[in-house]
Order: sequence, then structure tokens, then C-alpha cells
Amino acid sequence: MHSDLIEGAPGTVSQVRASAGELIRFAKERGTALVLVGHVTKDGSIAGPRVLEHMVDTVLAFEGERSHQYRILRAVKNRFGGTDEIGVFAMQSEGLAEVGNPSSLFLTHRDESVTGTIVFPALEGTRPVLVEVQALTVRLASGATPRRAVVGWDSGRLAMILAVLEARCGLSFSSCEVYLNISGGYRVQDPAADLAVAAALVSALAERPVPADAIAFGEVALSGEVRPVAHGALRCREAAKLGFGRAMAPAAQADTGGLEMAGFKSLGAFVDHLLGR
Repeated sequence: MHSDLIEGAPGTVSQVRASAGELIRFAKERGTALVLVGHVTKDGSIAGPRVLEHMVDTVLAFEGERSHQYRILRAVKNRFGGTDEIGVFAMQSEGLAEVGNPSSLFLTHRDESVTGTIVFPALEGTRPVLVEVQALTVRLASGATPRRAVVGWDSGRLAMILAVLEARCGLSFSSCEVYLNISGGYRVQDPAADLAVAAALVSALAERPVPADAIAFGEVALSGEVRPVAHGALRCREAAKLGFGRAMAPAAQADTGGLEMAGFKSLGAFVDHLLGR
């Protein structure tokens, strides 16, 4: 799009600002909603001049893996509310359809427990979403350089959890390759995932499965302390709706939301609980 009132080729900063300004003025005068559709680069930013982001009221973006049929709608900018809410949609034959219970999308239903897996109740704004954290450890021959691969979580956070498990709990991952995955293509940014990641890593290393009806959440400090997180009761209530019966969480987490609670003050006590010491 371009405006004849402004000099410059279509796509330049002046043309984008002028064209968007005319459309926004028209929408405000008529009292109608206006949706400007653009494309993004590989790293997720708006392609071309980013002046368009500053002119509009809300910036929405779809994200998700191409191999999955559902997409998550996030608000990158929102002048009418928070940017921590999400919408989950699935591609059907008639188009995108809203998913009323997104937790069911990210969980794998099994008849028996599997090592290296644990369910984590993530929080997106005020909506809890249950996702499965998967870990795999592979022992290497002496002298080989171990690899750490992460999908859906922060690689720096994984390195920190591994360091705390080694320094505070006496577990050795230095001779193992470590792979961590958040199932379903979901990306977790919630710091409460620390305890769930630690549980998946310990389960994979010791080859002892975590109970299938258990969830885990809590923030892990460098001292090995397990710290409480926000909205613990909301996370537990969502888990209870889907049939989970117990929660492994910080000891200071008061409201259990109806689940059987196992509270821990330190990561060492949590590891002892998982290994049955």
C-alpha cells in the first residue's frame, strides 16, 4: 500500500507511516475495527519498518510448530489489557476453531508411567495450561563432550538446574548428554517450571518414573532452595479437573486446590523423595 501524498517507494518508513495513519484515522472516524495483516521474519519480528507497531493499539501474533494443527495467539502489545493472555486455536476443515480446554492438547495419555516425564501446570496470564516436560539422558564414553539440547525452554535455565543438581544434590550429569523437550511445540517461560524440569532430569538419570497422577511446580534458587510461585491453587485446580491427584510443590505453597500436596523446602529433599531415599 502507498499514499500519493507522500514521496517515496511503497514499503519505506514514510510510506508505511502515512498509509497506516490514513487507515487508522478512517477507522476512528467510522468507529470500526481495523486489522492490518503483515508478515514476520524468521526470528518473529515484524518485517520491514517497525514503525507500524508503534502506531497501532494491539499487536497480535500466531505461533506454533508447523507440524501441529493448533496455534497460540499472543498479544505482543495491547493498550486495552495485558499481554500475558493467550488464545489457543486448532485448524479444522472449516478454518480456525477455538480450543476450550488447551491443556488436553499438550498432554500424552499413557497406561503406565514413563521415565523422564512430568506434567507442569504453566500459567499464561490467568489461564493455567498443563504441559508435559520430557527429559532424556544418555551416558557417553569417557572423554566425549556431552551435548545439551533444549526445545521449548531456556537453555541457560537448563544449565542452571543441572549445576544446582550437581552442586547441591550430588547428582552427576557431566558424563551424560541431556535432552529436554516441552511436548506439543509449546514454549515455557514460567520460572515455576524449574521443579518440573528437575524432576524430569532426575527421573531420566535414575530411570525411575514419576507417578503418572503427579504434577510439579516451583522455582529453584542457586542455593538449592525451592521457592513458592504465584497462583499455586489455580494451577492445582486445573490439574484436579484433568484427573491428577497429587502435587509436588514448594513447602510454603499453602492452598493445594484439592490435590494431595508434597511440599519441599530444598531441591535435595525433593530429589530424595523422587529416589525414595
